[in-house]
Formats: sequence, C-alpha cells, structure tokens
Amino acid sequence: MSEAKKLFIKTYGCQMNVYDSERMAEAMGGQGYVATDSPDDADMILLNTCHIREKAAEKVYSELGRYKGLKADRPDLKIGVAGCVAQAEGAEIMRRQPLVDLVVGPQSYHRLPDLLARTQGGAKALDTDFPEEDKFEHLTARPKARRGPTAFLTVQEGCDKFCAFCVVPYTRGAEVSRPADRVMAEARDLVERGVREITLLGQNVNAYHGHDGGLAGLIHDLARIDGLARIRFTTSHPNDMDDALIDAHGTCDKLMPYLHLPVQSGSDRILKRMNRQHSAESYLRLIERLRAVRPDLHMSGDFIVGFPEETEADFRDTLALIETVHYGSAFSFKYSERPGTPAAERPQVPEADKDDRLQRLQALLTRQQRSLQDAMVGREVGVLFEKAGRMAGQMVGKSDHLHAVHVAAEGIAPGDLRRVRIVESGPNSLRGELI
Repeated sequence: MSEAKKLFIKTYGCQMNVYDSERMAEAMGGQGYVATDSPDDADMILLNTCHIREKAAEKVYSELGRYKGLKADRPDLKIGVAGCVAQAEGAEIMRRQPLVDLVVGPQSYHRLPDLLARTQGGAKALDTDFPEEDKFEHLTARPKARRGPTAFLTVQEGCDKFCAFCVVPYTRGAEVSRPADRVMAEARDLVERGVREITLLGQNVNAYHGHDGGLAGLIHDLARIDGLARIRFTTSHPNDMDDALIDAHGTCDKLMPYLHLPVQSGSDRILKRMNRQHSAESYLRLIERLRAVRPDLHMSGDFIVGFPEETEADFRDTLALIETVHYGSAFSFKYSERPGTPAAERPQVPEADKDDRLQRLQALLTRQQRSLQDAMVGREVGVLFEKAGRMAGQMVGKSDHLHAVHVAAEGIAPGDLRRVRIVESGPNSLRGELI
C-alpha cells in the first residue's frame, strides 16, 4: 500500500474560508491526501485566500515566494491558489509566480481533484468560473470521523448589495442559497459526529431563501435536531433582518444571544456613499427591536474609518452610534482601496486622519467590550467547553455570548455544556466556576 500524500492548506480571512478549506481537504482526501501542519513535507500546498484585507494579493504573492526553494528541491510538489484572490487575479497569479500549478475560484473548488489531475503532465490548470451546478452536491461525502464540539456550515454565498467598498459580489458572485434539506442533512451529519454548536455562514446570511420561512425557518428546523445545543449565524445585513428572524431571537432557545450586524458608519451621508441602503436611525431602531425580544443580546459590528470623503463630523456620528449601541465586540479597519470598486476612484482621506480616527474608535470599542465583559462577573452562563486550557486541569469554552471562559475543575470534557458562575474578568477572557 503506497504512502499517503500530504496536503498543506493555509487559510486566510473569514469563517467561510475555514469551512471551504475543510471541504477542500475532504475532496483531496478522496484522492489519497492527508493533512499536514507544515509545507516543508507537503506533496501539495494550497493557499485559500481572502480579498477583504488591505494588499491581500501582495501578501499571497509574498507567501508564494517563500515556497520557491521547496519547489526547486521537489519539482513534483504541487502548489495551488484558491479563494477570492484566485477569483480576482486569475491567470495573473501563474504569470507572476510560475511555480503555481493551479488556480481555482471559491465557486469551483469542487473541481479541485480534476484540476490537479490536469497538472500531472506539467500543464497549468485554471478555473474561476461561476458554474451552474451546486458545488456542495459534487463534494466528497464527509468522513465519519469525530469532530470538535463546534462547526461552521455554509448556507448562503455571494452578495447582491454592491457596497461601494466591497469586492465580494465580484469574487463570490450573486446571492445563492443552499436548499434547506441539504443543509439539514449536513447539520445532522455534524451532530452525529460530535458537533453541539453550529454557526451558519453566508456573505449575507440573513438573505437566505433556501427555506420557505427564510433563515428563521431554517433555524427553527435546526433547533429540532436532537443533540444540537446551540445555533449562531454570521454575517448579516441590516436590510435583511426581517420580522421572523427578529422574533426567533426571542422564541428559539438554541439561538444564542449574540449577533454580528455590521453597520460600517454612523453617518447617513457616508452610508449613502457606501451604498449601504440603510440609515443610522433605521439601524438603531432595528437594535431596539432585537433587544426588546432578547434583552441580554450582545451586539458585534464592523466599522470602516476614513472612507472616501469622510469628514470629522461624519466620524463623530459613528462614535455617537457606537455610544448608543454599546458593542460587546467589533471589527474595525481603515478604508483601503479595492481595485474595480466605486469607492477606489473617489478622493481619499489622508492616511494620518485614518490612523487618528481608527485609534479613537478602537479605544471606545475596547472600553465598551471590557465594560460588558466586567458586567458578566457574578452571572450564571452556559459554557460549551472546547479544549484544554494552558494551565493543568483547566478547560476552555465559549459562553452563550461568545466570551472565552476558562474553568479549573475535574471531569470536564470537550463537548460538555455546563452552567458556570463567572468570578473574574480578565483582559480577553472570563474565569468561572462550575455550578
């Protein structure tokens, strides 16, 4: 029996890329590949890329440059680039880095084994199509090995919103939802293999339409799966948070009290220039409705500072919105141009102003995050334990509100869901005691 070939995957960016990397590893598992943690002994290296961060493509080219020595020593080593940078750059990747054997976009990675086969004679393989077939139906069936207690599950891809700063509609394509029966089958399979918490993924997940009842209907169906204890979803758009999904936060016990709902700016002028199609006021009213049905809901958001033409007054509007909402966590970035997007062609804010605004915004968000975390002390929460901690006898898990919680106690195993009293708040985690 021949020795298994080794596959090294480096994953950049969002949770959906994490999910995609898992599925690509499974697809290549059917070709005799096993995962390795190091590119040094790999027979195939695959970079699953993200185009959201600044200079994303250049970072990929820099990473590829590190593999020149490996390729020179082992000419049979196969190197591939997948994901959103692959979709955006296409054949340019192989032109700039001839060591790359194949390039595959995020909608075509189910064809990865076929693309690899095409490279065996030294040819290059490229597939950045948006195929009509459902890639999920063509992927290798998941192996029945045990899983950790948490898992991502993609239910929706693509976006039709065309925000002025975003490349997702160009790299992931139009909004597509997976049929509910296929999502349910994959969820049941995950639960059978030990998963207790599922996070539903989509570029615009609350636009999901693969169920007659939308995302809320899917969540209620998932909640009926025995053994599934928790449900989360990300990332959402304010314009698609419908009445049924708002109500689900108050009626579905398995839907966790944590919601990531990006707003990007608190200035109506900038929101309009971003093509966000909502106002600061409509966003705040939406938060009020959500908290009316789930008072303990912790909010997370996304913010872009220094968007083209943003003034100090616009920025202060963003700070005011943050003060009103009081976020438990958030992601914040300086605006950076994405070639081909409308905002890239507009007058840019000076870099010094971007830096200053980002520091002020992050200082406010950090104070809010710490305030909410400190307020957890003395409360009882559910914690789903995931792994051993750094200290002997310590286990670490996530609370209902997605806080990291560590507990020193005997008899806790990964996958256990236990009630915990929070006794201390640290810089990035909480310490608890079993009840």
